[in-house]
Amino acid sequence: MNARTRRDLLGTVGAASAAGIAGCTGALLPGGDEGETETVDRTGAETVAVAVGADGGFSFAPAAVRVGVGTTVVWEWTGVGGSHNVVDRGGAFDSGLAAAEGHAFEREFAEPGTYEYVCTPHQTRDMEGTIEVVER
Repeated sequence: MNARTRRDLLGTVGAASAAGIAGCTGALLPGGDEGETETVDRTGAETVAVAVGADGGFSFAPAAVRVGVGTTVVWEWTGVGGSHNVVDRGGAFDSGLAAAEGHAFEREFAEPGTYEYVCTPHQTRDMEGTIEVVER
């Protein structure tokens, strides 16, 4: 393999890796708005799972999800990243701290609105999420 081909291959692999990392953590590549995440639409689902301690232990996956009124969101701990919690910034819910893989916390969303939440021990690492609740 010549030097140009190797350089082109490494550039392609690097860009793909950066895009994969951006998609997993909610970060954007240079030129984007920091902290912006893509909202996953699950408006047709009755129950939606969100991993706690995803992507190396310090994220929610998906970090932003849109659901319909009446949907139950279940946060499921991965067991990675230490103790986590799920705390609504507006005070609507608080899971309490847990670390064990398989631990779960659930909440039914009966009212439309946007619910922003964090993992309080890891909020300085941007471990935060959003549930957008819309009429079905």
